[in-house]
Amino acid sequence: MQRATARVIEPAINQLGQLLQRLQMHTAVEQPCPRPSPVEDAAEEERSLDAEDLRVLHLAAPFKLHRLEHGPDTLVVLKLEQAKRYYRQLLALRRLEAAAAQLYKERQVRGFCHLYTGQEACAVGLCAALREQDNLIGGYRIHGYAYLMGVSAVGVLAELTGKCSGCARGKGGSMHMYAPHFYGGNGIVGAQVPLGAGIALASKYRNEDAVCFALYGDGAANQGQIFECFNMAQLWQLPLVFVCENNHYGMGTSIWRSTSNTSNYKRGDELPGIWVDGQDVLAVRSAAQFAIDHARRHGPLVLELCTYRYAGHSMSDPGTNYRKREEVQRVRRSQDAVERFGTLCQQQALLSKSEMLAIEQEVRDEVQQATKVAIGDAELPLYHLWSDVYASSLLNKIRGISEHNLRHDVT
Repeated sequence: MQRATARVIEPAINQLGQLLQRLQMHTAVEQPCPRPSPVEDAAEEERSLDAEDLRVLHLAAPFKLHRLEHGPDTLVVLKLEQAKRYYRQLLALRRLEAAAAQLYKERQVRGFCHLYTGQEACAVGLCAALREQDNLIGGYRIHGYAYLMGVSAVGVLAELTGKCSGCARGKGGSMHMYAPHFYGGNGIVGAQVPLGAGIALASKYRNEDAVCFALYGDGAANQGQIFECFNMAQLWQLPLVFVCENNHYGMGTSIWRSTSNTSNYKRGDELPGIWVDGQDVLAVRSAAQFAIDHARRHGPLVLELCTYRYAGHSMSDPGTNYRKREEVQRVRRSQDAVERFGTLCQQQALLSKSEMLAIEQEVRDEVQQATKVAIGDAELPLYHLWSDVYASSLLNKIRGISEHNLRHDVT
């Protein structure tokens, strides 16, 4: 009897040990700087030895697999410091988008503005899994990704208002924010995916052991260039993860009206794929960690993150002409990413109500201060129209301009 019991328990213990070892290899994103210092890493590792600071959890929803015998771990570890970090990040993304919406309504933000409200678990989970050398490129809902990859709240909001403190000094706006290893967004639907394939090709060529995540939405999932990239990435075995953030509406058209095969994780043909509950931070993190390992060893794969956006396609879209308000309210009540994770942390006794309120106040203060700077900061002088056009310039002049002799400046 004891031998039979040992045969059952011992593999489970081994599996848990391997899981803990794998999770410790992945560095989660810090705020506002996403790369923890060695001192912080050592402190977190020391705290993790305390059983009270660690929970082993079963994910609520199973993964769906395509051309894979085994998928991501459904038994995941959540440490106390991770709980605090993820909850803070979720709140920060939610608050940043609320501030962006208000600035847009006040006409402080001009042009397009696409909000990420409701999809926060996708960004927080993905960025929690990234290693220091991994890369990411997105579409046009990138405010949250820019923040998680190291841009401050001031850098995000001031970029929206076109001010000097913006991460691109006000020249990029909503869709063009950048940070180390973050290659920004793209205003052309799906155009970032070929660029992501190029980033992955460069990493492989240079032997950098870096994986690139190329994000796109369900509205871009029928673009021909994405399928061309599927083929080329598989042929060349690129370290590339295609991430379809399926929020079920491409502009004003539901996925069920626009797409014959709504299982985006299966649409890579020969590429393996995984369906993920995109409203669960820990599920997204587990899938992203698996994807990094798979891309390094076996080449590209597709992740479909099933999520939902509360706002319209952009600020000019009320978001109620093609769906009912009751649908949005139902998702908010039952699947909200911030509420789900906050409830989990309370149920697991990782965060108390007072601790969560303190984090909320900290985030509120950060975003309020950033909003003041984004409104009050100055715009660049006019001559900066022709600065920073090139990363470097051999002639120190702007090429291709007739009747003008404009000197190129790198600021």
